[in-house]
Amino acid sequence: MTCDDVCFTDLTRREFGAVSLAAGVVGASTPAYAGLAVTETDVEIKTPDGTADAVFIHPTTGTHPGVLVWTDIMGLRPAFRDMGRRLAAEGYAVLTPNPFYRSGKAPPTGMGLDFQNPDARTKMMALMGGLTAPGAAERDAGAFVAWLDAQSQVKKSAKLGTTGYCMGGPLIMRTAASQPGRIGAAGSFHGGGLVTDKPESPHLMIPKMKSRMLIAIAADDDAKQLDAKDVLKAAFAANKLTAEVEVYTDTKHGWCVPGSPVHNPNQADRAYERLLAMFKTALV
Repeated sequence: MTCDDVCFTDLTRREFGAVSLAAGVVGASTPAYAGLAVTETDVEIKTPDGTADAVFIHPTTGTHPGVLVWTDIMGLRPAFRDMGRRLAAEGYAVLTPNPFYRSGKAPPTGMGLDFQNPDARTKMMALMGGLTAPGAAERDAGAFVAWLDAQSQVKKSAKLGTTGYCMGGPLIMRTAASQPGRIGAAGSFHGGGLVTDKPESPHLMIPKMKSRMLIAIAADDDAKQLDAKDVLKAAFAANKLTAEVEVYTDTKHGWCVPGSPVHNPNQADRAYERLLAMFKTALV
C-alpha cells in the first residue's frame, strides 16, 4: 500500500507534538561523507499557514545552489538529515522542512510510527490532510523558495532544485509548476500518485513547468499502474521538457531512503548519481 491509497482521518496536535523538538536553533559544523565540510542548523520558516520547522545544511564556506527536499510520509527524521548532509557535501545548500508543521514540530527521532500498522498508518495519512488541501503545497513551496533565496549561503544566480520521496513526488511537481522561474531541476523517487484521474493530478501541471525532471519509479509501483510512466513521458515530451523517467528493477516503494525495510542501496545510489548529474547541468 502506498501513500496515495489511504484516506485521511483526524490527528490531534497534542498527539503529534507529544515528543516534539524543543524550540530553538542548533548549529554544527562537521564533515560529511567524502565531500565538503558542512554546517547544519535547525531553523524556523514563516509560511502563510504558520511556522515550519526545518533543517538547513550547506557547505561551511561559499555560496551554492539551493535544494528543497520534500520527505516521505514518515517526515523529517535522522535519515533525511543524513541524506541532506550527503547532498550538501556535494556542493548544495539543502533545506528539508517538516512537511507536517501544521500539526506540530517534528519529533527528534521522526514520527516513530510503523507504516505497516493500520492504526499508525491512518494517523500518518491524517497528517497529509493539511498538506494536500487546495493550494497548501504551493503556499509552502513559495515560502520555502523565498527563504532559500534570502540565505547568504545560496547562490542567487543559480536555479534551485527540489527532490521528493513517496508523497514528496507530487510535491516536487507542484513546486516546479508553481515556481517555474526558480526551479531548474526536480527529482521524484518512488513518488506516489503522480498520475491520477483527478483534475488536480500532478501530471496535469507539467505545462506550467520549466525544469528538468528525474522520475525514478519503484518496480512494484509500476506494476500497479503500468501506464503512468508512459503518460508522464508523453506529457514531458509534449511540453518539450528534458525528463528521465525510469523504472528501477528489483525495487519496492520506499527503496531510496536509508533505514527503510525495502532500502535497495545499489539502486538508490544509482538514482542518486542520476540526480547529481541532472543538478550539475541544470542548477547553473
